[in-house]
Amino acid sequence: MDGELTPERLVSGLVKLLEVKPQGEDHFLGRRKRGGVGRVFGGQVIAQALCAAELTVDPARPAHSLHAYFLRGGSEDHETDYAVTRDFDGGSFSNRRVVASQQGRPILNLTASFQKHEEGLHHVDAAMPQVPSPEELEPEAEVRRRFAEQARPEARHHFLAPRPVEMRAVEGRHWMNPVPAPPVSHSWFRTVAPLPDDPRIHRAILAFASDMTLLGTCALPHGLSWARGEVVSASLDHAVWFHEPFRADEWLLYATDAPWSGAGRGFNRGRVFTRDGRLVASVAQEGMIRKVTPRA
Repeated sequence: MDGELTPERLVSGLVKLLEVKPQGEDHFLGRRKRGGVGRVFGGQVIAQALCAAELTVDPARPAHSLHAYFLRGGSEDHETDYAVTRDFDGGSFSNRRVVASQQGRPILNLTASFQKHEEGLHHVDAAMPQVPSPEELEPEAEVRRRFAEQARPEARHHFLAPRPVEMRAVEGRHWMNPVPAPPVSHSWFRTVAPLPDDPRIHRAILAFASDMTLLGTCALPHGLSWARGEVVSASLDHAVWFHEPFRADEWLLYATDAPWSGAGRGFNRGRVFTRDGRLVASVAQEGMIRKVTPRA
């Protein structure tokens, strides 16, 4: 079966996964990941909730930000219900509130804001980091195949499964190296095949990918890895600001840093740049992170 999963099929499958099906006025159903095992990936729920909110807003008002709180882990065994509340439609901005639920229990709350296009003051005070190009870096699929044998048996499928979003890490992943390192990470990412031109799809893919690698940034100073069973973690909240248009099927640089961790939590920030240096999105996330105490 894996041999049949071409890049085009992987990407079309992701696009279909993130689409939500109308279930009556302002209610939508999100698909479960085909072959998914265990807990639903947080980026999937965020992206589906954003898609649900966008379906209730004039397409001339694209999303410019979202703020989400994870309440409990979702299960890959179930589809997800999305209930949208139309909180505000003003002259320039609209606001939507979304509750994602499984089996009647909320798993995520999300608020998204939308704005019709207008010209305004403009500045950028965020220089693109000087890092190697994606062509100079090893594809992460090859890195994951090498590392899979070192991972816990129950985590190996996570490393070996083909992915619709390709990532290439500049510094290497925290799960590869037990040596403490500065809480800074850079990764290039894009879908492995072209996407449709609909900007909503590209925003959904970026929202999906923004939950990748981010929480691991706050583990770097401690030299700990969930793949080696040394730490348990879970996203608590997640925010994305969309600044400028972009394509998620072209290389984007995800630059992350973690200025603080403590009290069982870690705070992480991210900036997303195009290859030509445009800052197109900003991300922030706090997550639970706890060191696993070995059994005596």
